[in-house]
Amino acid sequence: MKILVINHSPLIGSGSGIYTMNIAKSLKKAGQDVRVITAANSLEFPDMEGIKVHPIFFKYKDNVKGQIEFNVPCFDQYPTSDVVFYNMSKDQLKTYEEEFRKVLEEEIKNFKPDVIHTQHIWIWSSIVTEYNIPTIITSHGSDMMGYDMDNSFYPYCIKAINGCDKIVTISKKNNEVVLERFPEAKNKSITLKNGYDPKVFYLCDLDKQKVLKQFGINKEYDKIVLFAGRLTENKGIDVLLKAAKRYENGKILTIIAGGGGLLEELKKQVQELELKDVVFVGDQTQENLNYLYNIADVLAVPSRVEGFGLVAIEALACGTPVVATNQGGMTDFINDKVGALVDVEDDVMLEAEIKKILNGERTFNRLELANYAKNNYSQEAVIESLIELYKKVINK
Repeated sequence: MKILVINHSPLIGSGSGIYTMNIAKSLKKAGQDVRVITAANSLEFPDMEGIKVHPIFFKYKDNVKGQIEFNVPCFDQYPTSDVVFYNMSKDQLKTYEEEFRKVLEEEIKNFKPDVIHTQHIWIWSSIVTEYNIPTIITSHGSDMMGYDMDNSFYPYCIKAINGCDKIVTISKKNNEVVLERFPEAKNKSITLKNGYDPKVFYLCDLDKQKVLKQFGINKEYDKIVLFAGRLTENKGIDVLLKAAKRYENGKILTIIAGGGGLLEELKKQVQELELKDVVFVGDQTQENLNYLYNIADVLAVPSRVEGFGLVAIEALACGTPVVATNQGGMTDFINDKVGALVDVEDDVMLEAEIKKILNGERTFNRLELANYAKNNYSQEAVIESLIELYKKVINK
């Protein structure tokens, strides 16, 4: 099959970007012919293992000939963009649509895809449905959050839903949210597991202090609490910092890995709470995240809203237990065998569950956690279901 995979987010710095990258690589490995259209605001690209990527460049740091003269729009701030869909002018929206349409038509003409798999029930997906090619849309949850923020985008959403063949949701809760907002999707939605790349995230034996020094951390710590993700309101980092005020004792380090618009506000909160052992390490490569997951004693995912929670799977793949909120896909795979679920906004409950792990009241076999992730959520374990779905919509 010829499969065209599309995402309006960059491949780096967004969950849907990682999803796009993972499925594209796995599809190629499974013998499929794959191309990718993606938004980009940097000349830096991850290794796509020979897959042709057609970037649509937006203005950020690098000057690229023909780039769109504003940054990549998003539902909430990326680490590298503060442009959000809801503040775009009519001219910007027009440019956004026209540039995508031009690239899409070029790929349809030259690549001749059998099926198009696009991300988010949103603008680019609505355009894809105009071309009478079998189309699958994956909802990542952030699109529904975007719709809730500004329902003036309803025409795009409903056009995408009515025009596509199938809608993939990445968790049971994600599916419920989509159907609640758009009952029209009832006969088209199917929930498929999200997957991670086991060649990137895996259990390994590392020297904790040496790894910390690589990140400029020279003080020795007994225990590490890790957060990984965008620094946005929905991720709930402020709740984790309140919890850290309770568990911090001079021997416990809290690492915040990620970038975003709330960085300065969160640093101010650290000062106000008089936290001594919180370190912001910024955006990290997947290789560096693998190191951080492996040396952490627990990953905290205090999200207020979460589509799937891929970081939680990545941490488990590295043998690290997870304490997460009862949001999105995390309710599908986080249980007392691999960590704990807590209520949203409840820093007391969050701290209590983190502390049980730090003080040894709850223990986990790291190899068992890694095997749980690999057996159930490695990309190889989930890609066949997606390939079968492609075949069904093509045959239809």
